[in-house]
Amino acid sequence: MDYIKMIRSKVGHDMVFLNCVGAAIFNEEGKVLLQKRSDNNRWGFPGGVMELGESFEEALKREVFEETGLCVGIRRLIGIYSKYTDKYPNGDQAQPIVQFFLCDVIGGTLNASDEETSELAFFDLNEAPELFNLQHRDALHDLKVGSDDVMIR
Repeated sequence: MDYIKMIRSKVGHDMVFLNCVGAAIFNEEGKVLLQKRSDNNRWGFPGGVMELGESFEEALKREVFEETGLCVGIRRLIGIYSKYTDKYPNGDQAQPIVQFFLCDVIGGTLNASDEETSELAFFDLNEAPELFNLQHRDALHDLKVGSDDVMIR
């Protein structure tokens, strides 16, 4: 089931809550993986919206695999980002509630063949491009700070 299409068929472009997941995945050099999105040509962390019936873990693993070709395991929760709003290029509005996780690669092959992904690249935390929305920028900031505490925003 495509939750977004189903809910949007009922509410149009009106503001809705979306339960989302995001992943911080580092390579051996300590650089973080970012995804250049096809819808706005801007960078962000891999992740996306939960489908009905999924757990956060299931959604994270599915989204990361779809967008990057990588299979991941969750190491820990980095933060919960909830007081944000987004307006998407198609006019949809949402208040995304993002559970952001630190992940380890456990399989797969990095590729950008997903329709939502135009490019994948690893960046030094201090040299990352500007990310497409505030919750991704705040998550990047929290990664730079490096606290073991879960951030709640």
